[in-house]
Amino acid sequence: MALVPVKKREQSRGELARLHDEMDNLIGSFFGDWDWPVWGRTRWPAIDIAEKDNDFIIKAEVPGCKADDIDISVHGNTLTISGEKKQEEEKKEKGYYHVERSYGSFRRDLNLGSEIDSAKIAATYKDGVLTVTVPRSEKAKPVKIKVKET
Repeated sequence: MALVPVKKREQSRGELARLHDEMDNLIGSFFGDWDWPVWGRTRWPAIDIAEKDNDFIIKAEVPGCKADDIDISVHGNTLTISGEKKQEEEKKEKGYYHVERSYGSFRRDLNLGSEIDSAKIAATYKDGVLTVTVPRSEKAKPVKIKVKET
């Protein structure tokens, strides 16, 4: 293993950081004008996927939405969560105001990588969190084979 002098290592780290910044600027300038619902650099809505027994449990943060504004569909092994967070009508009165909350449509496509039973999917919405339970199909469930002694 060759030792790299500290000066050389610091110089390469600076070059790598500069390259990283240039790539961020390039990608940001390309995608910057697109109307994608993002918060910082993460996609919205934020989603957790867990595997429990024979189900996938998907939780999506969609605060400010109503259950009627959320659509869930399945195509093959892909679950799609889409909808729209509608902006409240604001009256601009005397003085200044500041708006940081995001509004607009969203869509997340989740490839679950396993055959699912779309007829038994259940979804609930409470306190801004959408919970979708997606059962695996009988074909996709693991089967335990008992070994017989002869």
